[in-house]
Amino acid sequence: MSISISMAIGVVLIFLAMVYTNKVAWAQSIGHCRERCGALQVPYPFGMDSTNCYLGEKFLITCNETSQPPKAFLMKGNLPVADISLDGELTVMMRVARDCYTKQGKNFQNWNSTIWVPQFTISSTKNKFVAIGCDTNAFVQANRVEERYATGCISFCNSTHGFNKSCSGSGCCKAPIASGLKNVTVQVNSYYNHRDIWDFNPCSYAFVVEESKFNFSLAILQKMDKEQVPPRRPIVINWAIGKDDKIDRCEEAKNRVNYACKQNSECVGVDDGSGGYRCKCLEGYQGNPYHPDGCQDIDECHNSNPCEPGKCSNSPGKWKCIRCPKGYNNNGTACTKSNNATDQSKRHLLLYSILGVCLTLSVASSILCWGMKKRKLSKLKKKFFEQNGGIMLLQRLPDLETAKIFTADELKRVTNNYDENRVIGEGGYGKVYKGILSDGQEVAIKKSKIGDESQTAQFINEVMILLKIKHKNIVKFVGCCLETEVPLLVYEFITNGTLFQHIHKKGKASALPWKLRLKIASETAAALAYLHSAASTEPIVHRDVKTSNILLDENYIAKVSDFGASKLIPIDQNQLPTLVLGTRGYLDPEYLQSSQLTGKSDVYSFGVVLAELLTSKKAVFFDRAEGEKNLAMLLLGAIKDGCLPDILDGEIVDKENAEELKKVANLAKMCLSVKGEERPTMKEVANVLEALVNLEKHPWGKVDLSGEELGSSSNTFENSSGESGMRSGATSGYDSTQIQIASPYNDAR
Repeated sequence: MSISISMAIGVVLIFLAMVYTNKVAWAQSIGHCRERCGALQVPYPFGMDSTNCYLGEKFLITCNETSQPPKAFLMKGNLPVADISLDGELTVMMRVARDCYTKQGKNFQNWNSTIWVPQFTISSTKNKFVAIGCDTNAFVQANRVEERYATGCISFCNSTHGFNKSCSGSGCCKAPIASGLKNVTVQVNSYYNHRDIWDFNPCSYAFVVEESKFNFSLAILQKMDKEQVPPRRPIVINWAIGKDDKIDRCEEAKNRVNYACKQNSECVGVDDGSGGYRCKCLEGYQGNPYHPDGCQDIDECHNSNPCEPGKCSNSPGKWKCIRCPKGYNNNGTACTKSNNATDQSKRHLLLYSILGVCLTLSVASSILCWGMKKRKLSKLKKKFFEQNGGIMLLQRLPDLETAKIFTADELKRVTNNYDENRVIGEGGYGKVYKGILSDGQEVAIKKSKIGDESQTAQFINEVMILLKIKHKNIVKFVGCCLETEVPLLVYEFITNGTLFQHIHKKGKASALPWKLRLKIASETAAALAYLHSAASTEPIVHRDVKTSNILLDENYIAKVSDFGASKLIPIDQNQLPTLVLGTRGYLDPEYLQSSQLTGKSDVYSFGVVLAELLTSKKAVFFDRAEGEKNLAMLLLGAIKDGCLPDILDGEIVDKENAEELKKVANLAKMCLSVKGEERPTMKEVANVLEALVNLEKHPWGKVDLSGEELGSSSNTFENSSGESGMRSGATSGYDSTQIQIASPYNDAR
């Protein structure tokens, strides 16, 4: 009751302030939150510091204060932010793509430029695609909903005489871009290697840029030629509140408890492809519509007097003119008789009476609102439970005792209300929290950011599949919660981190000698083979096999993780057309080209895992020449050139295992075949690795695994298709940080 009385007193104070004051200063920040990073103003819903300072992870601004002046970056990445507008636009700085040649026509530098903003879209009205150079072929690729998109332009010239600001094709060309684009990659190439024009134009450039911030000239081209690192150009991206993967209607958003439009503002639908909605202040109000205090009244009477020679009276959202008859004074809100003390007393008495009534009504309304809010929350949980297929799942669970349906309150309790200190992993699609159940069992709870109501039946099928998976090298599925907007998945907690961490994090690689690496590879292959053939009547493709999705327990036993988004291939099909999903460096090039998913896609990704175990190098790295940034290509090139020992991790090589390392490298080579039909099946890979492990245990065993016999997958293995799997994985091993890839990263030349 004391809380309700306090609320009522607050209402009274606000009422008095409206009566007796004309101007109120309203802050745009929230509590202790910082408003600036260097010169950049950071308005809510964007913010820095704690999670209370910004509305969701995509609105996080990371401020690097070690640089002078301080620099702002989007989320936790390295994309610089130049400006933030409450109109739904964000200006970031994108690197220019560059392609340079020597006088003899030899390419010595080729920089592609990529901007990954899956939560936002590139503005088609503010930006243009631009290419600069006299021997230039450039194009831009991107994702557009579930479609691939590409456009480009060509620029040729024999001299600089035709250069002009219009950028019409002589030395410079530009093209519009479509709306709704995400994850943009820019590539630039040359047809004749700049041989005939090298003396005045050795390089070509391409970039997406805010059109109003770019004018072409010879001076700009000459300046870019002198810079060692390609510069950055401003690009405008669109942001919105709500779901990023589909349009979030204002009518739907207003019924949610996390509706972002605050007092004196309205919801505005978004049609630029970024999904969600935006908020704007009502007419007569100004400020930040997302701020908890909402938009504030514009006091037109204070700023000027539109009623001259009369008096102006301001009211919330509007104003009016008051002209008093002779013998009356204007007090700013009404006309009163001059020097009439009796009328003044009556006004005070009336005011106190009104305040008493307001106090009584406030107390009563507070109690009523508390009851209504509690009832509304209960209805909302029931709605989510039914919406997520809870009734369907309950009907199919009676015979299954291996999983539990948790309540939302139960998972809040075991994670200490999703305390940030409980986060054990984070990816593009959500976070993973550590929880301890009432019986003492440690679990990992996957909390996704985005839900899709149209996928309810598929989610139920996925849960049923997870319940059927029983394999010692696959993370155990414990249960789920359906009372939230998107379902929560609960898995067993694996204590020893990911294989990625043990291979690549400083100080941990020495803990994995070759015999242990071989055992982990064999266990992982066995788990994937099980998914492809034995897990259910329909094959399951993992679709994101990588070292960060392989967990290790305290005994270094491998556990393939996270099946919250499985993909089934019907038993009567050999392949399945899908939107291309995966992780750069591990993605099957044949799947990337055709969008046809098969079990051989997992085989390719596992080949990259074998390469990591052999070399202790990451799947994609940036400390080598341009052609060696991809580990798969590096391994295949080393085997072809006969210099395999040069790239192996020296810490794991000794005289006893040199031949065995060669055999595993040849197995990885077959897995990395460009054509899926030339790769072995996952079962065949598992058999080879199991034989090698057994050979370690029993060196007298007669198993012929010579590098020569493993040299050709088309001769050694029987071709097979129709396998399938699941897509998953992030740094935690429980959650996905999947990249939607629009097209291959091959050189267009």
